[in-house]
Amino acid sequence: MRIGQLAELAGVDTQTVRFYERQGLLPPPDRQENGYRVYTEKHGERLAFIRRCRILDLSLAEIHELQRHQDDPHQPCAAVNALLDEHISHVRSRITALQTLETQLVSLRASCNDGREVETCGILARINEESVRQQ
Repeated sequence: MRIGQLAELAGVDTQTVRFYERQGLLPPPDRQENGYRVYTEKHGERLAFIRRCRILDLSLAEIHELQRHQDDPHQPCAAVNALLDEHISHVRSRITALQTLETQLVSLRASCNDGREVETCGILARINEESVRQQ
């Protein structure tokens, strides 16, 4: 199949397919005499795997590592478990940071009611105060 067919099958743009090729996540396809790339079912499977990993917010490096393990299926999966445990820890840290951000935003929002004009906006005033304090 050609790149457009592969991209459509996977639900991605052709540039995404090329990007994953450049990153080494997709094996280089064979080429026809006219230079067109020729993709196989294996490329489609790899691309689907990459997409599922990206949905799980795994980095390209993490995906590459998982693919290395996939390519050597008779090894213990302890390294795969460790990789996912580390990713879970990273996600939990991000959740904590986002919850802190939410608290700050809610507090900021509470500093202004809808009846004010911009020149007396409590939100803008508090942001400016924070800017001055950080300098």
